[in-house]
Amino acid sequence: MLRSRASLLPTRHILSRSLRSSAVRLSQPFDPKAIERAEDEVDVCIVGGGPAGLSAAIRLKQLEREKGNEIRVVVLEKGSEIGSHILSGAVVEPRALNELLPEWQSMDDHPLTQPATSSNMLFLTQNRALPIPHPPQMSNKGNYIVSLSQFTRWLAGIAENEYGVEIYPGFAGAQLLLSDTPDSKDPWGNPVRSVRGVITNEVGLTKDFRMKSSFEPGMAFRSKVTLLAEGAHGSLSKQAIQTYDLRREAEPQTYAIGLKEVWRVDPSQYKAGTVQHILGWPLDYQTYGGAWVYHMDEGLVSLGLVIALDYKNPWLSPYRELQRMKHHPFFRTLLKDGERVGYGARALTEGGFQSLPKLAFPGGALLGCSAGVVNIAKIKGTHNAMKTGMLAAEAAWDAVHNQASEGEEAAPADMSSYDAAFHRSWVRDDLYEVRNLRPSFGTKLGVWGGMLYSGIDSLFLKGRVPWTFKHHRPEHGPVKVDNTSSLDSSFTEKASKHSPIEYPPFEAPLSTDLMTSVTLTGTNHAEDQPVHLRVIKTKDYIKQLDGLKNPAAGAGIGAVKAEAEIDAVSQEDVDAERERRIEHVKVNVGEYAGLLGRACPAGVYEYVDVEGENKGEDSWEGKKLVINSQNCIHCKLCDIKVPTQDITWTVPEGSGGPKYTVT
Repeated sequence: MLRSRASLLPTRHILSRSLRSSAVRLSQPFDPKAIERAEDEVDVCIVGGGPAGLSAAIRLKQLEREKGNEIRVVVLEKGSEIGSHILSGAVVEPRALNELLPEWQSMDDHPLTQPATSSNMLFLTQNRALPIPHPPQMSNKGNYIVSLSQFTRWLAGIAENEYGVEIYPGFAGAQLLLSDTPDSKDPWGNPVRSVRGVITNEVGLTKDFRMKSSFEPGMAFRSKVTLLAEGAHGSLSKQAIQTYDLRREAEPQTYAIGLKEVWRVDPSQYKAGTVQHILGWPLDYQTYGGAWVYHMDEGLVSLGLVIALDYKNPWLSPYRELQRMKHHPFFRTLLKDGERVGYGARALTEGGFQSLPKLAFPGGALLGCSAGVVNIAKIKGTHNAMKTGMLAAEAAWDAVHNQASEGEEAAPADMSSYDAAFHRSWVRDDLYEVRNLRPSFGTKLGVWGGMLYSGIDSLFLKGRVPWTFKHHRPEHGPVKVDNTSSLDSSFTEKASKHSPIEYPPFEAPLSTDLMTSVTLTGTNHAEDQPVHLRVIKTKDYIKQLDGLKNPAAGAGIGAVKAEAEIDAVSQEDVDAERERRIEHVKVNVGEYAGLLGRACPAGVYEYVDVEGENKGEDSWEGKKLVINSQNCIHCKLCDIKVPTQDITWTVPEGSGGPKYTVT
């Protein structure tokens, strides 16, 4: 049975004497330097209970059986249960699963019950659906249509019940635990502090960083090896990439947003095992993206729309594009008399081979989509994510046991053998063959040029060419992108260059307003907790984390003022918080017409009119940013797409967020 946070707290979360001594103290501002954290020592700490992290955990325990040496493996998952934050199409290629669990097909409860039976591709005009050639990379022979959420829960059951992996849902990894002094070198030879584990998020703080009576400090998991398997654009992965400059030799990562619905369709429209991929309408020829329709098991159909986040028009709403798409005759016919049972959204990586960072850092490694191993030509990444977990596990096993033989003062774990093994693996080959397909859509010819080049490369060249395309840059000139900022955001053009998009009215139940859809995600956060969507540039937030300079940075003026009451921060920090908010509103409203208010697929961001007493300290010309963080479905779009690159997604209290079940 998966252990909840509550089952661990009585023995592992201990307040310091000063915090326990007075109930009055608990109403005061939070001072991270005045608390005593409970600690636990493990061999390998894995952050993220998705396919990559669970595959790593299982492989580590398999090695324990094979070699006879015990190893303690802990998986931390921020969702309330395994699978609750997992969303994908999904058609799974079972190659890695066959290697990890060769006997999986004989297991009675496995969820891969619907094989893909046919694949085809369509091009939509506004009223027609035209068949077009299907690239060989998109063949689905031998693949399975699944709910990745259900697949992940099944994998977690095997990890815990068959192999003894410790899985802790509701534990959100908030920051990397670093060594006190430089004790290692980064991949470029610079002295650095190594990763020695993970600190989970505090529980029981108010929005203004004051301690409730239920306050419990985050827990420190000290580990010999830390594996980051958070998915695309994870918060700890960003910290590691920035700290160790892991993208120095790589192209910037590029992203898309995928929005998904699950429908129970009329039996006359259900064709079990059918896989369809779609190009064209409703997107224009300058916007990269496409749709899918997968006929799952038990009469369910997964459908969705993927839109690259380098889109130019700030008036575009990904959610409204999905709803408009369903008004096409093809979808009207498919969904007539059907019932929608699921909705969700998640960012995914598109950069591919060119955007792979260094995978190893002192004390740990990046796995799966934290590294960016989606094969965008196949529209698949689960097989690659699982394999990276297995490769990382084998390197971690060696690192742990090499450390054990060196005594208590062992050097940081060296995971460089994982990076080398990756580049010898079939995952590398899988990504290398299709490396030029996505970048080919970045020319002035748009979708047409990309389709032409991709057709030639897919059918004839198969990646066997001496060139590797770089990801395109905006037309307005070179853009400097650091380890934590997004290239995609730089493509966003000023609102004045475009006209607002007139979307058709909703036609329930075929298409509905956003909040009706968000209800289907089961999303829930405690409202009175610190805002986890920080208004601060990521590199600046990481600096504030180091040494706990300003733990409330970006969380709002009230939160920073509370920290100033106990001299944890200065008045200058309060002023800086105010100026960040004002500048954010000034640029995003004044130049981009409040892009996040349309782009967010969960209605988190609003730029509201304020006047008089409601104007507040952080408004600009009668406009103020309101962050409805309780709606957040953890998709990461805001962090990636905001033109000012000043939204930093951090983890909320553990167990918050969506509760996906069929996605």
